[in-house]
Amino acid sequence: MAHGDPSTGSGIVTGSGTVTGPFTKTEGWLDWYDGPTRPTFRLPAGAVDAHCHVFGPGEQFPYAPERKYTPCDASAEQLFALRDHLGFDRNVIVQATCHGADNSALVDALRRSEGRARGVATVRRDVTDAQLAELHEAGVRGVRFNFVKRLVDAVPTDSLQEIAWKIAPLGWHVVIYFEAEDLPELYDFFSSIPTDVVVDHMGRPDVTKDPNGPEFELFLRFMRENPNVWTKVSCPERLSVSGPRALDGEQHAYTDVVPFARRVVEEFPDRVLWGTDWPHPNLKDHMPDDGLLVDYIPQIATTPDLQQKLLVDNPRRLYWQEGA
Repeated sequence: MAHGDPSTGSGIVTGSGTVTGPFTKTEGWLDWYDGPTRPTFRLPAGAVDAHCHVFGPGEQFPYAPERKYTPCDASAEQLFALRDHLGFDRNVIVQATCHGADNSALVDALRRSEGRARGVATVRRDVTDAQLAELHEAGVRGVRFNFVKRLVDAVPTDSLQEIAWKIAPLGWHVVIYFEAEDLPELYDFFSSIPTDVVVDHMGRPDVTKDPNGPEFELFLRFMRENPNVWTKVSCPERLSVSGPRALDGEQHAYTDVVPFARRVVEEFPDRVLWGTDWPHPNLKDHMPDDGLLVDYIPQIATTPDLQQKLLVDNPRRLYWQEGA
């Protein structure tokens, strides 16, 4: 059973995740919460959870030897059950760094989704056209480049540029994960990527700073100057300092992130995506209730039109444009 009561607003929510295979979960990292509330916000028909993961199960899909962390298992069946519980129609499953470039768990989940999931893989520069074609057939539509130093070892940008050129003929895009302080150094490289680019979590801004200040303005300028750049306005639980709070018996989640995400949604309504980030790896202080995360959406996409674009039109255009 899960531990913690989301109704308290304490934000200390854990689950009873298990790790199978010869692995030990990283000490101090919380399990995903297995008793999410049902959202009060009704998602539009066809909504897509455009950022989530599967982990293992480790006894079937072993974790990578070079990983920086070991999570608890989070299976495709559990992800699809959450999808249905929250009211989503489809998922975009992103390859997790704990699996390295072995996309077996991802591909297995895609093939079992009956066309209701697409994927973002991790590949190395020596990936072959035949391997890319197999991933495409399974439902992969992008690759992820991770620049967060605590999660991955650095990869030379010339290697990443080579991968980007390999995937371009397939119509795939590149997902980039970085922290705000690293954008100045990486700005030119990101601008040179020859495909569509999707930024994870708005480039992880420091939400204690002014949303109209120079740091976040650089990120907005990056999007203005590069019309091929999209962003996910997801993961407030990773960015927030205030966290989920209870006020008069009602949850007001992650309010310090709202000005940043709302600004992006309103300026770039056709280039934003949203996802749960289930099962929320690497969190140590609180584990979010995924129902509460869904109820956060109307704070940042404040009209039905913006919600339709964020949750339905945009992800379908990027991931299901062939109509498959």
